Amino acid sequence: MRRNIEHVGWGQLNYEIREIVAVATDIQDMGMTITWENIGDPIQKGEKMLPWIKEIIRDLAADDRTYGYVPTPGVRETREFIAELVNKRGSYQVTAEDILFFNGLGDAVAKIFGYLRREARVIGPSPAYSTHSSAEAAHSGYEHLTYNLIPDDHWMPDLEDLENKIKYNDSIAGMLLINPDNPTGAVYPRHVLEAMVDIARRYEIFIISDEIYANLVYNGARMVNLSEIIGDVPGMALHGISKEYPWPGGRCGWIEVFNKDRNNDFNRYIKSILNAKMLEVCSTSLPQYSIPRVMGDPRYAEHLLSRRRMFEKRAQEAYDIFSACDNVQVVKPQGAFYMTVLLKEDRLDPRQFLNIDSPQIRRYIETKVRDVQSDKRFVYYLLGATGVCVVPLTGFCCKRKGFRITLLETDDEKRRWTWETIVKSINEYMASTPSRDRSIHLIPNASTGGR
Repeated sequence: MRRNIEHVGWGQLNYEIREIVAVATDIQDMGMTITWENIGDPIQKGEKMLPWIKEIIRDLAADDRTYGYVPTPGVRETREFIAELVNKRGSYQVTAEDILFFNGLGDAVAKIFGYLRREARVIGPSPAYSTHSSAEAAHSGYEHLTYNLIPDDHWMPDLEDLENKIKYNDSIAGMLLINPDNPTGAVYPRHVLEAMVDIARRYEIFIISDEIYANLVYNGARMVNLSEIIGDVPGMALHGISKEYPWPGGRCGWIEVFNKDRNNDFNRYIKSILNAKMLEVCSTSLPQYSIPRVMGDPRYAEHLLSRRRMFEKRAQEAYDIFSACDNVQVVKPQGAFYMTVLLKEDRLDPRQFLNIDSPQIRRYIETKVRDVQSDKRFVYYLLGATGVCVVPLTGFCCKRKGFRITLLETDDEKRRWTWETIVKSINEYMASTPSRDRSIHLIPNASTGGR
């Protein structure tokens, strides 16, 4: 073309959670039954929306106003309802004008990073959640900046690492945290969050807190929302209904904005996000109308409690199965519905493999494992040998080797089979001895450079 039309950061738009689907689909077409453990969709894994919530949504679908436009920031009564919920949490008070709706948090994240000045960077956790890390990297045109989460400390942020990176890189204008965390299932205690807010205050940066799993906390942890400890620091918290009702297909999320009137730069930045939303007119109407009716219903608290108990039980089950495996390291989740499994890197070899019965699938997998990270190599062999589809940890902007599982499968027998099959496959993979006639396994691995 007469001009280069590529966005400078498009190459940073990587989403391993979905990308592995293409590989799994190819294998499925070859006759393999796939067990999808790659994405956090409760509905796909068998969870049902409660009948009384469905009834509310059916009633709203019969209401003509739910088919029309709503104000760009969102339905006024819903924003007032959410503001009241926020104000009950702590000392920070918001109004309906501090709430802005989006078509799911994916839309919100795209706007948050898309309308940030290109030279302004946001540092986020590693392991990262791909939607955030890819959007931030794409807006800047560079790799996402990260601070470390420490598995030996229950996946808590390395505060020294975080502060040093902010101190010595003045392009960092914002700090991202995900609480409860995806992919680790960590929940940050108050003192950790207060320390992060203190860093933001001292270096004059804003905070983004993704709290989509705020009502999925268990195993003795307590959720501390950003609104409870934000003080005078500019920031925003991200929430939605996709993981709570659960209604991921409703594509309904919102941001709660704090201290926009205390900082002119931050205020103008928030206005730019609102103006960008105006170009779309508004977000989807019906899910917004449902929020006061569903979340305000006396049955909602029991619904949340029941789900917390369910995921607490599954988290314990997953921890028991994987912690018995000597080849991995795991930390019991305290929130969300994920667990990160670390592979012991001193036991990984770029020639390891799993036996795959189908010659066609084996040949296909062997073309995929050339020059890939060692955890991705295992994940591909696991997929080809068993049909279990998980996400490699290096796909979460992380140098550590491992993978993420979900706690979502509702079929108890299948859930245990899935996790036990993974453990069995890990042990077989670590014990595999490359044979001379499998020269494909001698191809150098990207993570080691070969031997």
